Amino acid sequence: MAVATGARSTPVELLVELGRNQSTKTLLKVIILAIIAAAAVASRLFSVIRFESIIHEFDPWFNFRATKYLVANGFYQFWDWFDDRTWHPLGRVTGGTLYPGLMVTSGVIYHLLRFLTIPVDIRNICVLLAPAFSGLTAYAAYLLTNEMTTSSSAGLLAAIFMGITPGYISRSVAGSYDNEAIAIFLLVFTFFLWIKALKLGSVLWGALCALFYGYMVASWGGYAFITCLVPLHAFVLICMGRFSLRLYVAYTTWYALGTLASMQIPFVGFLPVRTSEHMPALGIFGFLQLVAFLEYVRSAVPSRQFQTFLYVGLGGIFGAGLLGLVGLTAGGYIAPWSGRFYSLWDTGYAKIHIPIIASVSEHQPTAWPAFFFDLNMLIWLFPAGVYMCFQKLEDEHVFIIVYALFGSYFAGVMVRLMLTLTPVVCVAAAIAASQLLDTYLQYKSPEVADNKEEESSDGPKKSSKQSSLRSASQPVVGIYNLLSKAFIAGAMTFFLLIFVQHCTWVTSNAYSSPSVVLASRMPDGSQHIIDDYREAYQWLRQNTKEDAKIMSWWDYGYQIGGMADRPTLVDNNTWNNTHIATVGKAMSSREEVAYPIMRQHEVDYVLVVFGGLLGYSGDDINKFLWMVRIAEGIWPDEVKERDFFTPRGEYKVDADASETMKNSLMYKMSYHNYASLFPPGQAQDRVRGARLPDQSPVLNSLEEAYTSENWIIRIYKVKDLDNVGRDHASAASFERGHKKKKATKKRGPRVLRVE
Repeated sequence: MAVATGARSTPVELLVELGRNQSTKTLLKVIILAIIAAAAVASRLFSVIRFESIIHEFDPWFNFRATKYLVANGFYQFWDWFDDRTWHPLGRVTGGTLYPGLMVTSGVIYHLLRFLTIPVDIRNICVLLAPAFSGLTAYAAYLLTNEMTTSSSAGLLAAIFMGITPGYISRSVAGSYDNEAIAIFLLVFTFFLWIKALKLGSVLWGALCALFYGYMVASWGGYAFITCLVPLHAFVLICMGRFSLRLYVAYTTWYALGTLASMQIPFVGFLPVRTSEHMPALGIFGFLQLVAFLEYVRSAVPSRQFQTFLYVGLGGIFGAGLLGLVGLTAGGYIAPWSGRFYSLWDTGYAKIHIPIIASVSEHQPTAWPAFFFDLNMLIWLFPAGVYMCFQKLEDEHVFIIVYALFGSYFAGVMVRLMLTLTPVVCVAAAIAASQLLDTYLQYKSPEVADNKEEESSDGPKKSSKQSSLRSASQPVVGIYNLLSKAFIAGAMTFFLLIFVQHCTWVTSNAYSSPSVVLASRMPDGSQHIIDDYREAYQWLRQNTKEDAKIMSWWDYGYQIGGMADRPTLVDNNTWNNTHIATVGKAMSSREEVAYPIMRQHEVDYVLVVFGGLLGYSGDDINKFLWMVRIAEGIWPDEVKERDFFTPRGEYKVDADASETMKNSLMYKMSYHNYASLFPPGQAQDRVRGARLPDQSPVLNSLEEAYTSENWIIRIYKVKDLDNVGRDHASAASFERGHKKKKATKKRGPRVLRVE
């Protein structure tokens, strides 16, 4: 009524109207966040739609197997689980050598749904866990960004960026049941709680931060990123002269409670107080106590005496702390920096000293195109957002700057760490994009008020002249303002649409294909499924004894254990480098050397991956040099990498290949009977583009048991001693034994028709 009659609104009516506006805005935000979460989940379901509900990659198969054990046997048996079907004959104390957060989370969800009488298979929970948590991660990014700026649009943009950015989707698609499925949500949410605790100086928020930090420690080894970043942020604030009671309360609460929480995980134990990687956090904790004490002394002691006390006290405490750290490290009480840490600072360190780390593709330095592939337009909005943080430079903005520098470096030295860089890129890019849109989407020009003030301050004569000139030029200026705003808004809309299209394409084509199921295109454009992996693992499950030991390269250990349910010699845990090197030595040695190794470890079957027929480049021949390097690290006198190259230093598999290469067990198993698929003189390896000899290698100590449809998986049975001959004292006696039995009939491989 007041608005209709033109009367002035009362304060109560204004408050009611304001409340309605706030309620409307809150409702819109909730609806938008729900849509963003739905988009985040939907964008990760391409793999289920195109293939089926299946666990992807390698590590997720162990996580899935462990989750099934947890659900079937209960938490305490899972905690004490000793797995005698892996790392034969050593076994593995599984309950004490894993991060249980992922499995426990899935188990809790499973039992909760069963309690609610919702029948669901544990496999579907594991497949869909990462997409479900991606919606929570988008919301966590919204909360974190809201702490950096007063613009609500920035938080919403950060949420949608986080929801669909390929840098995060790469490890969170449906079926990617790895630790990162929940860890990235915990990472972002822990940072939000840290900023909240720092801004409020609240013990409650600090305790919540410690609680989620403990959850993060239980879920992923990347918790060290938080362990180093939060102390670095606190140290930078102290160096900037921003020590405050808020910082002291937030950090002390987080470190004390978070360290106690992390030590409850058996795999972590006393590492937070006994390893060099955790010492920065402990050092900053002690440094904060010292700074707080000095602040107290300064308030009670005259300035001149305090200055003397400061120099003497700081020097003495720093020297004593440094000597104590060196002494404890030398005495073995504090473990020195690990090789993984050194590999982050020297990209060539791992290749020389720890080849098992360097052999993993995701541990390689990041190529420049990967940043554009995983982040697209965010890569140029990211620096703009960091620059805007420099303009305000509050405590929370300092955190974004430190995170950006820290994350950018580590993402550059290791492909896998692109995952930890993505959250800060989304936050900074959202700040820049929202500032741009908020500025250019205003209907009125912000200069109108300034013009009115200038007119009122000048004399009436001058004011009338300027007003007449302004009235003449106003339409032109208004048109230019409108055009500039329309151009910027249109350009940003175009970039955002291109960004969504890029994210959708990358997700559907690059990150939604399970490694156990391959897809190719037929000439008519239809999709052809290549299912050799599951075909071979099913053969092992149905045609071998339950205790048959399988030897393969460590890449396939988790899949063999998860799908074939057979004991393996090595798997993706890679905790025993010598055991892996033993397998590498067997693969790279002559048969008379490899056979005793296999008999010693009770190997029944050997599995190799070969892509020469189909053109599958991820086979064991392409990985073979890493097997050689790892074996050479343990037996440098018996295995030498240079022996596998031609005299010209080339790695070849054709007729020019070195004799060591041709006589190796891996070469023989890969190309055994392969030439029989081709007409004489036309045998070819399609991966390496090599023309192969007409005569295929002959195996003496193994016999072919199974070859998959497309020859990707080849399985060989280790012959008994009676079939091979008991005398392995020399190669000559071994060959004589073979010649006496070479008339024995052996099953040939299934011949495919190559078109």
